[in-house]
This record gives sequence, C-alpha cells and structure tokens, in this order.
Amino acid sequence: MISRLILPLLLIATVVLRPPAALAAELKLSAVALAPCAATDPGAQPGASCYVLTGTVENPGRRPVVDTDVYARILDSSGEPVLQNRTRVGSIGDVDPGSQPFALRLAVPTGTPGPFEVKSARARGFSAPVRSRAGDDEELLPLEQGVISSQPDPGPR
Repeated sequence: MISRLILPLLLIATVVLRPPAALAAELKLSAVALAPCAATDPGAQPGASCYVLTGTVENPGRRPVVDTDVYARILDSSGEPVLQNRTRVGSIGDVDPGSQPFALRLAVPTGTPGPFEVKSARARGFSAPVRSRAGDDEELLPLEQGVISSQPDPGPR
C-alpha cells in the first residue's frame, strides 16, 4: 500500500522540482570574415598559423542567450576542410539582445593553402547555462577581449 503511494509522489516531485530545461536558440551571424592575426598577436601557436574569425551576431530575442557556440565550415583553396572532423570553431559566451561584434582565434595548420572560405556560419546558444561558469566578468578569455576591443566600431544600425 505504501509503495503504491510513494512511487507516484516521487514521480510528481521529480517533475515539479527539476530545473527548467535549457532551450536551444539559433542566432544569425553576418559579416563573417577570416583574417590572419597581427604579427605581434600572443595567440600564435608553434606549428600553426593564427587566424581571427570576426563578424556580427544578432540576438533577436528579449533575453540573453548563454553559452553560445559558433559553427562554420572553413575550407582551404582546394575545398578541403581546414578544421578536420569538426564544425564548432569556438565559444563566444553570452549574447545580449541586439547585434554585437564577436571574434574567435583559430589555429590553422602551417602550410594549409589559402585563401580560406567560410561557409554555413551560424551560432547556437541556450536560454540557461549548460556549462560551469568561472564568473560573470570572465566570459571571454583575455586574448578574445583584446581581439574584440581592437575591432572597429560598426556604428549605428
């Protein structure tokens, strides 16, 4: 008798007490470009060429989108993928409502024939955090903060 009561109560409790699901949100990217890093860039790695993927991300919603990842196919001059077996190129953290610039550093194997072509660029984030967080002021690594601050202001839209 008691076991018949406990099971339904446990099911109800798990439904009522569980945290809300983090829904995925697709964001639009525009003006996406891939350019070599500056010669003095501290993001350069041995055996790889440093490139910066820049553009504008637009969040049409009224709430921030968190833990946002950028996906793209980056092809070399022969049409081969530069980043083997992956389309995720990096994370841009939280995206507030509206349009804002983004920048990601990429390490491309030295000797990969350019010029490069960026295809199918998109961003996807969530309505609630899905990763552990270090702190509110640590969304971007110092290198990414430097890239964003060095980008020209796109001006009013």
